[in-house]
Amino acid sequence: MRWEGNRQSTNVQDARSGGGGGFGIGGGTIGIGTIVVALIGGAVLGINPLTLLGILSGGGGPAPQVQNAPAPPANDRMAQFVSTVLADTEDVWKQQFQQGGANYVEPKLVLFRGSVRTACGAGQAAMGPFYCPADQKVYIDLSFYETLKSRMGAPGDFAQAYVIAHEVGHHVQHQLGITDQVERARAGRAGNANDLSVRLELQADCFAGLWGHHAQNQRQILEQGDIEEAMNAASKIGDDALQQASGRAVVPESFTHGSSEQRQRWFMTGLKTGSVKACDTFSARNL
Repeated sequence: MRWEGNRQSTNVQDARSGGGGGFGIGGGTIGIGTIVVALIGGAVLGINPLTLLGILSGGGGPAPQVQNAPAPPANDRMAQFVSTVLADTEDVWKQQFQQGGANYVEPKLVLFRGSVRTACGAGQAAMGPFYCPADQKVYIDLSFYETLKSRMGAPGDFAQAYVIAHEVGHHVQHQLGITDQVERARAGRAGNANDLSVRLELQADCFAGLWGHHAQNQRQILEQGDIEEAMNAASKIGDDALQQASGRAVVPESFTHGSSEQRQRWFMTGLKTGSVKACDTFSARNL
């Protein structure tokens, strides 16, 4: 992925040297690593996976919002990478919103280590990267990238960028009012509401692909093998792949993020079309 020398965002905050706070699950956080926690981290930490999955349904109360942290050091290469990818998503989504006659409010991205307090509650590195609608911030412990590479078999800088673009996709959903609509619909459902969570996550995957489409057209960021890296990452974090990796039976009714095939397909939909309309997973009959 060609990223060096491109604009870096000023919206990155470095909270790695500050206190994070204890473990907790806060209301409304939406993370790409949620299923990792539920199926793998749950067994390690001795926490009921169903309790961990409650993060998607808004359970728990708010916690004090993390204070504004300084920018990361100028010589921190991984922070430079994250800042550059975030800046690229800002450029793409600002343009998309302007074309629709709206203003895009840029999210903040907080680097943390171990644990962090957010407006949605206390976050933990084991959750993987996540987005908190209450403070409009993306949170990431950069050690997740080593987990993605070594434990999940998904290396590569474009795979890492996909993770950030997915979480920014949740911010876009929040800006468009989609997240609130989904939460209201979930609360009103007497039966299994996982389908709505799957559609929300797959749309964020599609939005990540949409970012890649426009970033490539405008700045030619892709190198040989980059798309394969993102597709591989999408396959490794599919619900079916994670359930199999944890030694469990694959139970489609329990999915909250979508299967590997679905995640790959919706990412590619965004990448090929670059269209917000094409990412309407909620109207799709076949996910």
